[in-house]
Amino acid sequence: MKRRVVITGMGLVTPLGHSVQETFDNVIQGKNGIGYITLYDTSTSKVKIAAEVKDIDFTKYMDARDVRRQDRVTNLAMVAAKEAYEDSKIEGHIEDPYRFGNFITSGIGGLNTIYEETVVAVTKGIDRVSPFFTPKAIINLIGANVSIKYGVKGPNLPVVTACSASTNAIGEAYRQIKDGYLDVAFAGGSESAINPIGVGGFSSLRALNMSNNPDEASMPFDKRRSGFVIGEGAGVVIVEELEHAKRRGAHIYAEIVGYGTTSDAFHITAPEDTAESIIKAINTALEGINKDEVAYVNAHGTSTELNDKTETFALKQVFGKKAYDLNISSTKSMLGHSLGATGAVEAILTMKAMQSSLIPPTINYKEVDPDCDLNYTPNVAVKRDIKYALSINLGFGGQNAAITLKRYENE
Repeated sequence: MKRRVVITGMGLVTPLGHSVQETFDNVIQGKNGIGYITLYDTSTSKVKIAAEVKDIDFTKYMDARDVRRQDRVTNLAMVAAKEAYEDSKIEGHIEDPYRFGNFITSGIGGLNTIYEETVVAVTKGIDRVSPFFTPKAIINLIGANVSIKYGVKGPNLPVVTACSASTNAIGEAYRQIKDGYLDVAFAGGSESAINPIGVGGFSSLRALNMSNNPDEASMPFDKRRSGFVIGEGAGVVIVEELEHAKRRGAHIYAEIVGYGTTSDAFHITAPEDTAESIIKAINTALEGINKDEVAYVNAHGTSTELNDKTETFALKQVFGKKAYDLNISSTKSMLGHSLGATGAVEAILTMKAMQSSLIPPTINYKEVDPDCDLNYTPNVAVKRDIKYALSINLGFGGQNAAITLKRYENE
């Protein structure tokens, strides 16, 4: 018998806040988290803007020695995981630590460490590379450090699927709990790639907005869009089997009721023209659900020409005329694109939208594109009752993932 799965804890650290509530409040107000890069000198760079996590003192959340021995990507994850764990009040309610899993992931991992230690190797010699290089750089150590902190002895499985990674992480945790392998899991993602090689790589790929105007850079679904703005941050949730959550009196934010994931098998960066695989992923996530009851879609919405057009087309194919009744938004307009972290960040914002009946806006939306003619909740948050919501994320390599969330009502 399949088991029901819910979210009982949430944690966020983003360019608009160091907690779930702070981030959501700023998102609902339509604040812009994009600004000029301060993490490195951009004087020789074409791209000078990003969405950085600002003014964070990691030593408020963990020991200073651990901060030094971990990449920024892990430190961000630790902050979000701490909030999610404490929010869930799960401590003391884990009967078997081997039934507590960890699916925290990243798209790139410790790229700051890779960059910094490569400079050391080139300028000072390879024997001067830090002994912490490998554990700071590799992706599984992000979740492993969380597992060490909280005694999680079940599987540590970072699903690495580029910009759909943390949606896949939540979906795979959902499947393992639904099928009875686990009772509880951390899931989510973290990313910190705002450094010369991270920004330089995406810039050379011509994927980034080059305007260097923070207020006219991330413009999802707008006709003027010309590339995404790189962001950073972390989102972590506690995923739990419903009866396990009810027995301990946990607060339940939402129920996960669907998950779909596919690959285009088409191109290393571009989406497939017909959106066939995206449509399949979304339809799989909606199996058994009355599509007329879906009110909100948190779209991938990267502010790139092909993504926004293809995603819009996919939603029209899935929902038909109903697509025009949906409220859709891209919170990347405010937070930038945090790559492997973006799915978890957006799932959390989706659950907050359900909880508050407030739909985040897509800011910077001014010029209508005929290929993007749906309701993207332009510029101002709107009030709307949400029973079902969909969160979609797509990644390089043709990665597609979608989860469906349902407002939980006490039973």
